[in-house]
Amino acid sequence: MSSPTNRRLFGALIGQTARQWRRAVDRELQPYGLTEATWLPLLRVARAPEPMRQKDLAESLSLDGSSVVRLLDNLQSMGLVERREGTDRRAKAIHLTALGEATVERVEGISRQVRDRALAGFTDEEVVRMSAMLEQICSALNPTSREQAA
Repeated sequence: MSSPTNRRLFGALIGQTARQWRRAVDRELQPYGLTEATWLPLLRVARAPEPMRQKDLAESLSLDGSSVVRLLDNLQSMGLVERREGTDRRAKAIHLTALGEATVERVEGISRQVRDRALAGFTDEEVVRMSAMLEQICSALNPTSREQAA
């Protein structure tokens, strides 16, 4: 195959791989009533170094503020998160509840199983090389990294 064909196929495969990976996690979490729209925000909140504010969560999910309000309302009604006043009383911090923390543990365990299945045929060295290549691609596509280089 020619180089342009290989490059075109590579871009399509990245997108397809990401979609299939998310679908696999969604399938495994379906019995628990979770979809990417609920588990991904929970992971972002759980992995944040400090309690997230609504606008930070919106930015990390590439969503607008009103969408995040509805999302948080839904997660709060499910008993997974709560909003608390922080040091800035105008912006509430998002905290996981005990049920939210247990849900994150379940999500992480299932995600680990999906990842292990997906990467089962690769050596650690191959995974390190693929990760480095994907990081380089992400960096090239990140508008802030291109602005900083200018």
